[in-house]
Amino acid sequence: MRPAGTDAHAAREAPLALLLGPTASGKSAVAMALAGHLPIEIVSVDSAQVYRGMDIGTAKPGAAERAAVPHHLIDIVDPRESYSAARFVVDARTAIDAIRARGRLPLLVGGTMLYARALVEGLHPLPGADPALRRRLEDEARESGWPALHARLARVDPVTAARLEPGDAQRIQRALEVFELSGRPLSQWLSAPRRGASAGAPAPAAPEDPDSRPAQRFLQIALEPSRRSVLHERIAARFRAMIEAGLLDEVRALRARGDLSADLPSMRCVGYRQAWAWLDAGEPGLETLIAAGIAATRQLAKRQLTWLRAMPDRVVIDCLRRDAAEQVLGLLRRAWQA
Repeated sequence: MRPAGTDAHAAREAPLALLLGPTASGKSAVAMALAGHLPIEIVSVDSAQVYRGMDIGTAKPGAAERAAVPHHLIDIVDPRESYSAARFVVDARTAIDAIRARGRLPLLVGGTMLYARALVEGLHPLPGADPALRRRLEDEARESGWPALHARLARVDPVTAARLEPGDAQRIQRALEVFELSGRPLSQWLSAPRRGASAGAPAPAAPEDPDSRPAQRFLQIALEPSRRSVLHERIAARFRAMIEAGLLDEVRALRARGDLSADLPSMRCVGYRQAWAWLDAGEPGLETLIAAGIAATRQLAKRQLTWLRAMPDRVVIDCLRRDAAEQVLGLLRRAWQA
């Protein structure tokens, strides 16, 4: 039986809580434990779990978990589609408002820090996507490689290039796209004021209504490991478990559709990208794939922790502690007075 809710007004007045952390930090397990004590519904902050048919490699909550606790922003787009931080903000606000109207408390859970930051701090007014330009950049990358495009980016936007790996195709492409569309480096765009405001000030509203929403308080809780080596062990064990659970069959099914390609944002997700490339290469030994998948996931976790360290208002909980869920529960009870 789920905990009883509160009234809709109290739910609206409560701080909006985000439970963030790197991959394999145990966010989902903590969130499910919290649901046994608090009237929460979970809003996913995950740029991969939005895609239908991508279950194993995204560590998507299973049917039993989703039946026990309502989850939102999972399985909402086809892998052929793109999804953005701007769309996430709109979708998340819609879910948050509906949850609060039911007298329940939204808990945002995930590791896509760009989405979390967009919700809390607002969005930069970046140029939109240009499909033709993206295709041209992808064609150039196939011809000369992403490191060559990274070198080009370093000439026009050294600040952005310095924080990107030479093989980070999606971000290199976006940075070059922004520069070519606007004539301004991405780093210059990102240094401009955001649409919306930071915690404690008016929350960023949908583009068509920038000033309509009341002030919003935020509670940002970060599950971070006290020992990075233990997180690495978890990452390795989890990726091997995904392989055993059928990740390759999942990717084969996606490839068999015939309308997906390795260049799509969905297929660039960690695990899927490495599995697609491994299948393209003729399946050269399973350990090759496992090593690549673990390395890519560790790099993802490193980037996530870098994002978290840039959030000065976060409350850090050691995800390796056995009482991590109890600590988070205490924070939420005090914040929500539940």
